[in-house]
Amino acid sequence: MRKLAILGFGTVGSGTVESFYHHKEKIAKRIGFTPDIKYILDIRDFPESPYKDKVIHDFSVIENDPEIAVAAEVMGGLNPALDFTKRLLSKGISVVTSNKELVARHGAELLALAKANNCSYLFEASTGGAIPIIRTLTDSLSSNYIYKIQGILNGTTNFILTKMREEGLPFNEALKLAQDLGYAEKDPTADISGADSARKISILASIAFGKHIKPEWVKTVGIDRVTSEDMAYAESLGAKIKLVAVASKESDSDKIFITVAPYIVCNNHQLAHVDDVFNAVMVDASGAGRLMFYGQGAGKLPTASAVLADITAALTETNSSDNVWEECEEDIIIKTDGEEGLPILE
Repeated sequence: MRKLAILGFGTVGSGTVESFYHHKEKIAKRIGFTPDIKYILDIRDFPESPYKDKVIHDFSVIENDPEIAVAAEVMGGLNPALDFTKRLLSKGISVVTSNKELVARHGAELLALAKANNCSYLFEASTGGAIPIIRTLTDSLSSNYIYKIQGILNGTTNFILTKMREEGLPFNEALKLAQDLGYAEKDPTADISGADSARKISILASIAFGKHIKPEWVKTVGIDRVTSEDMAYAESLGAKIKLVAVASKESDSDKIFITVAPYIVCNNHQLAHVDDVFNAVMVDASGAGRLMFYGQGAGKLPTASAVLADITAALTETNSSDNVWEECEEDIIIKTDGEEGLPILE
């Protein structure tokens, strides 16, 4: 069992395959043997691709091949990604993924399934692109209590807000520019509504606090109502407006505060200087203090970099049992009434 399968050959999938072969020798030195990609699963054919001979259309070929040790699920969405992931983990085949929606909604179940079958379910690429925040929380800070996570987790909205501030563009024009440059999808709803950031902060909070926080529990406000007047007001305060995801928990409390919203971020705050399509995550930990992680939060190769890191880890680790989330009820979340105006980030 030393072969790999890639589920999905879109932007992230093709980037993962390209990066794997570019870094294959380095990966082999790291793990002590030479792995290879045996299958690429997609509903399409790719006759012009140098990897066309690896493309298959039948998932059962992968799940029934005893040589497959790790599968990278980079399809996105819930269906059929959830079914495929469960079937692979049930057979002891490790799965790595960039699928934030799947992790946010079913992470506890899939982590438990991986533990039961002595394999790994890893998802560094689901949050922050190339930023190594997942492994930092699960490994490097595992002995710390995490008090707070604050982050700019969506590059599209950060780009839009940057253009509104720096060039005075109204929201609709800044959005169109983001679409023209390929930073925003044709349907940008998940980004501008805050739903994408809500999924990501729910994953980070679940890791930090050990409870499965569902994305629908996150109080979420998007950026579509941010105006030029709001930008001018923030500037008059010596601040900027950023879409920020926040999750916090006091050490002596079971309650968790979690939200995504446009915040007024004072210029002396480190997140105020994260512009354009970049992401950043700030973590307050009991022993380590305040830590800041910054980098490209999306894109073909940055995301593929995180997928490859997980593939390498899955080929060398026994299982992912250290990262387990307890199921919980929504009453663990601190409810806040609707507030007028933009909150200020502390």
